[in-house]
Amino acid sequence: MFESAELGHKIEKSIYHQEVPALREALLDAQMELVKSGGFQVIILMGGVDGSGRGPVANLLNEWMDPRHIQTHGMGEPSDEELDRPMMWRFWRALPPKGKIGVFLASWYTWPILNRVKGITKDSDLDQSLDRAVQLERMLVDEGALVLKFWLHLSKAKQEKRFKELEKSSLAYGKTKQEWKQLKDYDTFRVVYDKVVRHTSTAEAPWLVIEGTDACYRNLTIGKMILTAIQERLQLESSPQPKTLAVPLMMPSIDNLDLLKTLDMTQTIVKQDYKVKLEKLQERLNELLRDPKFKDMSVIAVFEGNDAAGKGGSIRRITGALDARSYQVVPIAAPTEEERAQPYLWRFWRHLPRKDRVMIFDRSWYGRVLVERVEGFCSEFDWMRAYNEINEFEAQMSRNRFLVVKFWLAITKDEQLRRFEERQQIGFKRFKITDEDWRNRDKWEQYEQAVCDMVDRTSTLHAPWTLVEANSKNFARIKVLKTLCDKIESKLKELHDAENNHSNNHGNNSKKRH
Repeated sequence: MFESAELGHKIEKSIYHQEVPALREALLDAQMELVKSGGFQVIILMGGVDGSGRGPVANLLNEWMDPRHIQTHGMGEPSDEELDRPMMWRFWRALPPKGKIGVFLASWYTWPILNRVKGITKDSDLDQSLDRAVQLERMLVDEGALVLKFWLHLSKAKQEKRFKELEKSSLAYGKTKQEWKQLKDYDTFRVVYDKVVRHTSTAEAPWLVIEGTDACYRNLTIGKMILTAIQERLQLESSPQPKTLAVPLMMPSIDNLDLLKTLDMTQTIVKQDYKVKLEKLQERLNELLRDPKFKDMSVIAVFEGNDAAGKGGSIRRITGALDARSYQVVPIAAPTEEERAQPYLWRFWRHLPRKDRVMIFDRSWYGRVLVERVEGFCSEFDWMRAYNEINEFEAQMSRNRFLVVKFWLAITKDEQLRRFEERQQIGFKRFKITDEDWRNRDKWEQYEQAVCDMVDRTSTLHAPWTLVEANSKNFARIKVLKTLCDKIESKLKELHDAENNHSNNHGNNSKKRH
């Protein structure tokens, strides 16, 4: 993989200085056109061995282009805030919006590589991390981003020579001790690097391996590659695209399932029983969140459902049991201009809480496979790929001890009509009914199909859907609270058992040593 990057490529300094002015001008022109069009973002990953020039290249790009439209991220050791969340959270927050360029000197590859070289993780862990990286990059490209990955390579001998030069230089920044340690592990790094580059060099985001020995060759090569990629993409964006209907007016269900029709919508609960159960469940929920192990987990509660199904009332019964400092309710509406400039899931990634918190989403990332699908706000390609992207998003939360609890509140068409008419007649409820609600009702069958497909394709072991029969609001509220309590209790038991097993194993190992 790296043999071609050890051939001693070199460019004379005189030629370099002749070519740089024209390259700088062209890069700046392309950047201004990118800013003006705002059609896509450019994400540049600078990978490679220490001493190969990643930092100098990033500095040069900021010098050659307008630094106001470049976001450069070092992404060093993760902070406590970042460690509290899934690993990808810090990178999602740092993604540049459309029209901007983001340069990452360390990326979603850095820590999986370091952890494997240090022996902290196994090959299987590295493989899983690389699969997640490939999925992320595929999603970014599908969302329109231009992803450029540069791997700057040095042979072991040339890396050693570079370190000796840095030791004598005022630009060493005191990092050489750590770098000398990595030089000793060069052969181990080389094996891991080779696997990473081979495994993650895909058609949509290939690695471009550049020899880092000669700075002139390195700088000109990377600059020209970036220029060509942006120019080609700008040309593609400006070419007329054939307009196609995003979705047909009446879509057949993907899987021909009628899950909602299997629900018993006649279930109800006596008012007096409701009050007693509500109080007990709220007390139970409050106690669960005061369990010592809750500090090691988070709860993500997702509420979706038919219009007027009672999501708000169910949410209020949850929050009524909690300290206001321990939770946050995130209402999801149409995306803002800032959110439209980012990949679809960005607006949800940035809301993920730290440990020891409850985050409640009133509507969620499922809008893409529901309202956007039915109303034609995105293409069929976009909402079809969203199922896998959502499953991976929730899987990453689950791996980080996030408990994802998802509720679909279902009511019948007749019950919805009754609630709509009631809202129109009661003054303080009129704000709850809009023309859009009536328009959505006209597409009842399409939404029903979309819901069945959504539940079938995104109800996973780590984040299953709970279908709630909500014709009776009181019945729905009790089912929601009981389900939430049961799932939190089960997760806490899992954490307690894991801690006890760790303590027992540690004790057994201590006895063996003695």
